[in-house]
Amino acid sequence: MRRHITNHAMLQQLNMLRDTIHRGNYMLDTFRCQPIEEEDAKDKIVSHPLPLYSKANCVRGFFLSSGTSSTQILKEMQEVLDIVSSMIHDANELVRFLASYPPMYRQPYSMHLLLGNCMFARQMEAQLVINFLLHTQPHHGAEELEVLPIVGPFRVGKSTLVAHVCNDARVRDYFSEIVFWSDHDFRDEKLTTLSEEYAEEYQNCASNKDGRILVIVELAKDLDEGVWKMLYSASKRCMPSGSKIIVTSQSDKVVKYGTTGALTLKFLSQEAYWYFFKTLTFGSVDPKTHPRLTQLAMEISRMHNCNLNGAYVASYLLRNNFDIQFWRKVQTFLKEYIQKHVSKFGEHIFDLMNQNRPLQLGRMATPSEVIMISRQYHRSSQEEAPEIRFQDVMYGSVRPHGKFEVLVWRSQIPPYYSYAITCEIQELKTTGTKRKKACCSTSLV
Repeated sequence: MRRHITNHAMLQQLNMLRDTIHRGNYMLDTFRCQPIEEEDAKDKIVSHPLPLYSKANCVRGFFLSSGTSSTQILKEMQEVLDIVSSMIHDANELVRFLASYPPMYRQPYSMHLLLGNCMFARQMEAQLVINFLLHTQPHHGAEELEVLPIVGPFRVGKSTLVAHVCNDARVRDYFSEIVFWSDHDFRDEKLTTLSEEYAEEYQNCASNKDGRILVIVELAKDLDEGVWKMLYSASKRCMPSGSKIIVTSQSDKVVKYGTTGALTLKFLSQEAYWYFFKTLTFGSVDPKTHPRLTQLAMEISRMHNCNLNGAYVASYLLRNNFDIQFWRKVQTFLKEYIQKHVSKFGEHIFDLMNQNRPLQLGRMATPSEVIMISRQYHRSSQEEAPEIRFQDVMYGSVRPHGKFEVLVWRSQIPPYYSYAITCEIQELKTTGTKRKKACCSTSLV
């Protein structure tokens, strides 16, 4: 994570190694976090099977239930240890090659500061995009305007990935201009003047650095095929040789517009998410010195279903209230409310949040109230962000009236978005009063 690595094969090996290390750490933490007091056992969350990559397909799911013997646990732990040891042994030459790549950071960083200021677990994807942008086509025949689609669900990190790539010095030196288009540029009233608006801009760029232009098209959903053909035709006619287009969208339908294989982004695995959450939550504190807090943090992490907004909100909340009673209160609140929500609506609240759908959240301070979330959005670093923090509304006592906006978290990395939601606090609807019991007509004798 601290080096600029450009070799694709090496990135793939490191990616597999990193995933396996995350899974190994997850197993160790699960093992360490077994309830050590009998009263904790009833609240214990059993871990799910942890599939390892190809070398580990023979290993069965790893469970820590009350019926699992210590001998069986140690046996399965030993099997995983053997797999990790084999990978480390095979990586000897890889480690030697790593020394030839320059470090990204010159100063010593503690890991929580590094994770808070980098794009976590996306190094390989970033280098794939950079390789696409810097690749030069052979000069025989008609040159094609190359298009790379990047697809993935809401809030998976598409814009962040593109921003990091565009900030790379190699990309900035290669292209004379980087142009951003979004959905509102393709509204009906603007389509007729689309080519004319950008043709002049293209020509102005053509005098520098061979005139190469990078166009970023950021879409929420799909783009009409007729509109795309007009856009691509105009770009191919006006843009200088060597220019490129990147299209990002939540819809897989834009894959057909690509001239190369699409890059698909997925949410973090549970094991990688736990490493990320634990590191941000404990900061410079060693989790091994706080086994009870680590156990609670692991349970809270599992409840978030790999939602990154939830990770930032909860990790900062817990780190600022480093008290086991408060952590236990948060864990109990989330567990009970999520169970009620799934029982009532059939869906996990953080799954709805990942899909940017309206949802209802509880309030820890006032169980009789709910937070109705109608919209999730982000604002650029130039726009003003809401002053009210989401954790103060959900876990604290702040109660604005009517519809209001709250800040979920502010990113410290490009594109420096402030993530916010529009919500309203409402009284929890009751199911109605019970019928009064019929009066007994029997008289005393």
